[in-house]
Amino acid sequence: MSGILARLWKFASRPRPIASPEHPPPAKRRPEKRTHNLFEAAAAYVSACAEDDQDGIDEAATWVSPEALSFGVNELACRAVIAIARERDESPATVARTLLGLPAA
Repeated sequence: MSGILARLWKFASRPRPIASPEHPPPAKRRPEKRTHNLFEAAAAYVSACAEDDQDGIDEAATWVSPEALSFGVNELACRAVIAIARERDESPATVARTLLGLPAA
């Protein structure tokens, strides 16, 4: 056999320990709970608010601290206003006031 096949054969044919009460099999690793960052939380929170999904709002609010969620929502609002302003060729102030139903300044 070639070198790699010989090593593979040696590895595959070695004796394996049998599980017993004294030597239980190794515990299977459970997948770690996924953590969310503040921007994922903000996106989920705002989307749930827009869809009036209270369960989604409640879940997203548990992903990060209230302060982090507030920062993320603020950042999302700023980016959204800037994107809409560019799309409409208007100022961010005009877009923000329009979105909130306020009269033009």
